[in-house]
Amino acid sequence: MSVLVRSGVGQLCAVGRAAIPSIWRGKYFSSGNEPAENNPVTPMLRHLMYKIKSTGPITVAEYMKEVLTNPAKGYYVHRDMLGDKGDFITSPEISQIFGELLGIWFISEWMATGKSTAFQLVELGPGRGTLVGDILRVFSQLGSVLKNCDISVHLVEVSQKLSEVQALTLTEEKVPLERNAESPVYMKGVTKSGIPIFWYRDLHDVPKGHSFYLAHEFFDVLPVHKFQKTPQGWREVFIDIDPQVSDKLRFVLAPSATPAEVFIQHDETRDHIEVCPDAGVIIEELSRRIALTGGAALVADYGHDGTKTDTFRGFCGHKLHDVLIAPGTADLTADVDFSFLRRMAQGKVASLGPITQHTFLKNMGIDVRLKVLLDKSNEPSMKQQLLQGYDMLMNPKKMGERFNFFALLPHQRLQGGRDQMNARQSKPFASPVAGFSELAWQ
Repeated sequence: MSVLVRSGVGQLCAVGRAAIPSIWRGKYFSSGNEPAENNPVTPMLRHLMYKIKSTGPITVAEYMKEVLTNPAKGYYVHRDMLGDKGDFITSPEISQIFGELLGIWFISEWMATGKSTAFQLVELGPGRGTLVGDILRVFSQLGSVLKNCDISVHLVEVSQKLSEVQALTLTEEKVPLERNAESPVYMKGVTKSGIPIFWYRDLHDVPKGHSFYLAHEFFDVLPVHKFQKTPQGWREVFIDIDPQVSDKLRFVLAPSATPAEVFIQHDETRDHIEVCPDAGVIIEELSRRIALTGGAALVADYGHDGTKTDTFRGFCGHKLHDVLIAPGTADLTADVDFSFLRRMAQGKVASLGPITQHTFLKNMGIDVRLKVLLDKSNEPSMKQQLLQGYDMLMNPKKMGERFNFFALLPHQRLQGGRDQMNARQSKPFASPVAGFSELAWQ
């Protein structure tokens, strides 16, 4: 979830281990070369060490889940980590054009699929609400197109802190928010443009209906299981306490097969992989909903198409951070494997992508929109900001080729049926989809 290059933190190296319970005897992985004095004992570290001492080494997935979303000490639960003062900046924070073009994408797909009378906009992990705010501004500007449509906004957010920030960004101050911590809808209100808005902790609680789903830098923070290929077969990477250094964690290899190995393909050729079962569950749910009630899902994230290996890393203060140092103080992330997402859709819906952000935004008309804004701006500082934002979004060496777009659509949306369901940009498809081909209004 950072605009920095998301490369691996470093190669994991195998070393010896003394005084280890027999089940974990053998090789282990080191998190890096951080000296002990650079490893402050955080409340989360104390919690994790107690947990490991009580039950044994934990998976990387369990580590990520605890560090990021633990109700008492989780990184996401009690802080606003976005923006210049946070640990990372996302595309909506860089330029308003990004959100505006996504708003156009959703309207384009709504029109292409028959202009349904109901339109649920659902965002998973909405950050500060900046992206939804930009999308809703487009909806307001194109009110004549949407005038007969019943629009509602549904945000899936586990962080109480961020949900409060989102409410400040999006809702009308004169209409008080309704709160009920015990309800699946834990907060609801009205946006500044008069649209009903609701907050949930889980996608399953969002009403089923004709919906358009958005997941922007959401999947990259879901917990991953890491596996290393060994002469004995695949072995999962766990996290344990380092017996040689007080208050320090380290990576270890499981001595035998573990349940998450079921997610590894039989023909996998990489020697190290990351799998994300939670992402699979969410994609399956989105696919079921879209197949049943229509709509679409747009996923935008750092990722790859089943080619990368070790991408698990941390960010703190806009810099790479050792994932095992001072847990709870830094963002943890792993690149999204879009080939896994496509596989987990299980053919229930069509999938498009991944394609690069540069290609997607180019197809959506970012150059035209930039020119309009530049022509309207009389302030040199504003023009410079627009140009810098454009460069950050589009430059291949920045976000242009590191960020990818991926979509789920009903099969009937694409002419040609099921044989087109895994279409990539290099394969022409008969029914153009905005962003994945040049924008075309219908």
